[in-house]
Amino acid sequence: MGTATSSMAAKFAFFPPNPPSYTILVDEETGKLRLSSDVIHQRDNVDILKLCTKKGNEIVAMYVKNPSASLTVLYSHGNAADIGQMYHIFTELSSHLNLNLVGYDYSGYGQSSGKPSEHETYSDIEATYKCLEETYGAKEEDIILYGQSVGSGPALELATHLPGLRAVILHSPILSGLRVMYPIKKTFWFDIYKNIDKIPLVNCPVLVIHGTEDEVVNFSHGKQLWELCKEKYEPLWLKGGNHCNLELYPEYLKHLKKFISAIEKQPPHLRNVSAQSTDQPEHPLNAAESKADKPRPSTDHKEKARPSFGQREKSRLSTDNREKARASTDRRERTRKSIDRVGKARNSTDQQEKARNSFDRFVQLRPDLLCFTPFAKYKLDDYMMILIIGFGYDRLGDMVRSVGLCNVDCLKQTAAEA
Repeated sequence: MGTATSSMAAKFAFFPPNPPSYTILVDEETGKLRLSSDVIHQRDNVDILKLCTKKGNEIVAMYVKNPSASLTVLYSHGNAADIGQMYHIFTELSSHLNLNLVGYDYSGYGQSSGKPSEHETYSDIEATYKCLEETYGAKEEDIILYGQSVGSGPALELATHLPGLRAVILHSPILSGLRVMYPIKKTFWFDIYKNIDKIPLVNCPVLVIHGTEDEVVNFSHGKQLWELCKEKYEPLWLKGGNHCNLELYPEYLKHLKKFISAIEKQPPHLRNVSAQSTDQPEHPLNAAESKADKPRPSTDHKEKARPSFGQREKSRLSTDNREKARASTDRRERTRKSIDRVGKARNSTDQQEKARNSFDRFVQLRPDLLCFTPFAKYKLDDYMMILIIGFGYDRLGDMVRSVGLCNVDCLKQTAAEA
């Protein structure tokens, strides 16, 4: 099943620039690697690296050195880009934010070997992180993960495995691959980059940046991820910003500087405390001091006059009235809940009917699909999602075989004709 999922994910999410925006040359004088492109002006503080991943691929990375930096950003770029196109952004961010920065190309992107897939990108970022530790001596508590768009997937995956991480920045992030296309309410097994399930596991401060007019990844993705963060930092919602132009807004760099400054001032051993907690008033050192500040209750009123018999009777009558009112309220509440359940059942039935009608119309258009539609193992909505998302991919037959559907040859032929 893993192979089928990976194959579908590759078709679903990845669009490497073709041809790549750069080539790699070896400097004759120094023997160092460098990127060759008409738009790249070579810089002395940039190292070009080739890294081997545990999947057997060789990926290309670039490391931008900043002598005065104390923190390092590991940047996972977005879709349809490579480090040749990101070269100027990486060097400018390193300079303006006073950071070291490493960016890398996913397998199958730029001059990196292999084919892109969800799990390949996990291996890619893992190899890059390992290089930071072993080659440049970076420590976990001094690293900030930056994930842009699709890059939010590998960034959050790595963040869940690094409890001492300094911070995370999510730039136009996705809730999951499938949720970019369809507003589903639950996570399917064949979905990729399930960020919605991973973000609550990240313990360090998280900054989310998203444009309100993003036409590729809806603004709601960034908002929901921010709401699910454990350690929220003030988000940046860029009014009118789309998916590819957020770096052009003056607020973008200004807000990043503010965030980096707050992170730098925060000692690593306090990294699990919100970056904005310094603005909050200090709490008492301990519970004993807090209690000591409170005045002791007066002992002058311990002995109170016992209520008269008449007062006790009035109290009993008042209690009876309250009990009657409560019983009446409980009956009304039970009646309302009963009506609500009926309404919910009716809505559920309506939704099922809509799904059934949708499927019927689909089958009328493509009656040949009926040959592989046993519904015994699946609810209608689950099956429809498998059919819609998988339909037309080269290796869809492998995926369908793995989940136990039948007549794969017919399915492959139908997909080829689509």
